[in-house]
Amino acid sequence: MLTRRNFIVGAGSLAFLGLSKSAFGKLSLSSLTDKVFAYGSLIKDPHDLLDLPSGFSYQVISQLGDKMDDGFTVPDKADGMGCIQLDENRVALIRNHELKPTDLAKAEASIKHHKTALAYDTDQAGVALPGGTSHIIYNVKTGQKEQEFLSLVGTIRNCAGGITPWGTWLTCEESVLDKSSGVGKSHGFVFEVPANAKGLIKATPLPELGRFNHEAAVVDPNTGIVYLTEDRGDSLFYRFIPKEYGQLHKGGQLQAMVIKNSAQFDTRNWQSNDMPIQQWFDVEWLNIDNPLSPNDDLRKQGYQKGAALFARGEGIHWGDNELYFCCTNGGAKQLGQIMRYQPSTNEGQASEKTQPARIQLFMESHQVDFYNFGDNLTVAPNGHLIVCEDQYTDEVNNHLRGVTPEGRVYDFARLTAPTELAGACFSPDGQTLFVNVYAPAKTLAITGPWASFLEQKPA
Repeated sequence: MLTRRNFIVGAGSLAFLGLSKSAFGKLSLSSLTDKVFAYGSLIKDPHDLLDLPSGFSYQVISQLGDKMDDGFTVPDKADGMGCIQLDENRVALIRNHELKPTDLAKAEASIKHHKTALAYDTDQAGVALPGGTSHIIYNVKTGQKEQEFLSLVGTIRNCAGGITPWGTWLTCEESVLDKSSGVGKSHGFVFEVPANAKGLIKATPLPELGRFNHEAAVVDPNTGIVYLTEDRGDSLFYRFIPKEYGQLHKGGQLQAMVIKNSAQFDTRNWQSNDMPIQQWFDVEWLNIDNPLSPNDDLRKQGYQKGAALFARGEGIHWGDNELYFCCTNGGAKQLGQIMRYQPSTNEGQASEKTQPARIQLFMESHQVDFYNFGDNLTVAPNGHLIVCEDQYTDEVNNHLRGVTPEGRVYDFARLTAPTELAGACFSPDGQTLFVNVYAPAKTLAITGPWASFLEQKPA
């Protein structure tokens, strides 16, 4: 079990640390289906929303239709979210809303008629497109929401993203709509939102991070390199090397991952077990020469050059000189994979060729009730991954799945509503897990005995 000393508190997030030295994921595929109870069995929620283990409870701190401090109401489709520390007691929760132009028709009146020069894009009537972010200012000492407001508008399908070491949130558009679709501008970009925003900011894209079906982003705090996932069945894994640390708007180089000596390698394991669990592969990176391509073809450009394929890259989390990301429908059963990447000690430099980075398939699911379509992920105070499920299988609930350092999976929470969980992130002190219920949108604060992990097998 990893301890609290394995954590880094950076920009208000907890990092998943120490795993390169742990036994994480050392079990065989057959033993991976042997679940543990972890915090005990789940107890039915009397409010019929989220079942949790004994001792844990949740508070709904925000929900669709609530009046916010700026006069708007809370938008729907709450997806990715980041927690960034503002001061000793307060954090900013920056929450994505995965809304598309057609969602305006169902929006509350103030959003349906919202016109502002701060929006990135508008419909033909000049109304701000409804995608974007909202802020929740939350006091972790009192357990109370203090403020809530829109912070970015005019975008489409803001899915996931990631926090930065310099105190901002990267919100990613999972859409490549353009003028031919009736919108005013091309979409498929990353936008940066400061945690200390007081209201709407000017929505300005970071074009050199690429125009594609973005999902999530994470920043290596040592180098400032941004790693990016893409939600496509034939997606690539990208990195962006900035010209200047922390100044993403000044540009840089977008690249795609190649498995060394294995051009066009397929990590998905759909047809054959090309990527065995726990086996390390050295990697290289190739330049994407046209990151602003209007043809939604960055993944095709990269693949033609030799880049590796991934199955719907989604949530991503940085740890102790390594990162983890979900591939939602990867694996022989197409139920999901988790990848583990360790950068070169000379990441982003010419000398990395002599000391290459490496990647492995960390976990792959073979059972629906074990792990099903993992999406956003974070880490608990005991060092376990907490993964949000995003599947809509009939009569199967979405869960928050825990993954122990030994590679075992357990059920931490079960959502009873027919929607997904998203945006899981911890407060800097590790006492509160924030998570979104996608639609109708709700944001929950979960507290409980995080240190009481039982590490026992079911009876």
